[in-house]
Amino acid sequence: MLTLFFCSFYYFTPLLQILAVVWLSMIEGQQASLVGLPPVDPDLYKDSHPITYKNAALAFKGDNLDRYLMGRQFMVLLVVFVINQCGGPLDPTVDVLGLPDGVKLVFLDIGLGMVIFTCILGQLTTQVNASYHMIDFINNYFALFTLYVTMIVEFSGIMHSSYLIQNILSAISGKPIVSNEPPKTGFTFAFFWGRVVMSLAILGFCLAVVFEALFTGRTMMTVKYPSIPNGVNVFLFVFFMCIVGMLEGMQIAFFAVAKLPATERGTSFFGKKTCDLLFKGNGENLPGFMIGRQLTVVFSFFLVASITGLNITPGEGNNIFGISDGAQAFLNYGFHGAVITTILASITWQLAASAFPIAFLNNPVTYILLVLALFLEFTGLCSGAWVLARVMKAATKIQYDEVYVGTPEERMANNHADKELTTEQDVGHLAGGGFAGHLVGSHDALDGPIASKDAIDEAA
Repeated sequence: MLTLFFCSFYYFTPLLQILAVVWLSMIEGQQASLVGLPPVDPDLYKDSHPITYKNAALAFKGDNLDRYLMGRQFMVLLVVFVINQCGGPLDPTVDVLGLPDGVKLVFLDIGLGMVIFTCILGQLTTQVNASYHMIDFINNYFALFTLYVTMIVEFSGIMHSSYLIQNILSAISGKPIVSNEPPKTGFTFAFFWGRVVMSLAILGFCLAVVFEALFTGRTMMTVKYPSIPNGVNVFLFVFFMCIVGMLEGMQIAFFAVAKLPATERGTSFFGKKTCDLLFKGNGENLPGFMIGRQLTVVFSFFLVASITGLNITPGEGNNIFGISDGAQAFLNYGFHGAVITTILASITWQLAASAFPIAFLNNPVTYILLVLALFLEFTGLCSGAWVLARVMKAATKIQYDEVYVGTPEERMANNHADKELTTEQDVGHLAGGGFAGHLVGSHDALDGPIASKDAIDEAA
């Protein structure tokens, strides 16, 4: 029955892809709201937005925000991998709308069409709106459901090996782990580290699955590019995992040093060049980097999904390691790839960048990727997100946050001043997306993937 359940989805891939993109848009937008709202007194929107208040009550309790961000990171990867499985072409040489072969090569074979589709509809449009409409955006049960799912994912312990990495990096860097909860003792301590051990076992199994499939030629890469040797596929897997890791770590490092004096941001030739480019003028290159980074990361995600995706049909006796047909059908949706990419190519690099931001800035690869990201943003491939954000705003009638809670200055005047966050809380080692540090009701040009409220209005 389980095999039939998973296999039946192949006949409903268009519907599944639409649902996956819609859910991804909520996951990405909700992050902006939950990372931006902690400083604001929840009583200001308790009566006007009761569901937003429920989201806040759960997410801002203890260390739940970090737990949400951990679960959310895995959800993003898993959903993107599912989108790739549903929308990736099996044979890009077939006729599609009579397009020339060169266009099909770029948009279908290389996957630019799917990357732009996912970035604009599944990520940037809702990020644009949620970054300035935080309160309205999560005032619905879909957002609350998504929050519960991410918390359950984190509680399951699948990603708990990341906490071990966090503790190791904390010991190496000498930076203590900031927590809003008392130290774990007794059963809580044992349960936590038990899940860490389980997570390590899951990660080891997923790595074994990937390398077994790569070395035996049973991945989606062998279908799309049968002429590429298996050894090259292994190299590509490691290479793009590192690219994803660098891009994930760069955003953390950039926001970690954004408030430092210019003289302290880089200590090497490339470190200084990176900071000069990133913060030149009034800092408009920082949000520009976030857009270009989004394109590059999603493109890398799709490549990693193809490299790690399994080309094994359940029921034919070719299941990897002889697992059951149901388990094979489950793995075919990219679970193993999502686990590996989340832990080793995303969270680990974010934690490393949080612990050693200057080292990331001094890396010449950081400068190269920054230039690439800014070039991709310059091309305007994702500029449609501004228009779609305006359309979405008009259709849903969401309002700017200051309509409900006022500006930061007004809240201070009314004895509801925002909570002051420490540097560690403000940056956040898993915040991602560039939304950390945004003041609700303000329009900071350095905030997230948008420059200002006027930018949305002008784009429309």
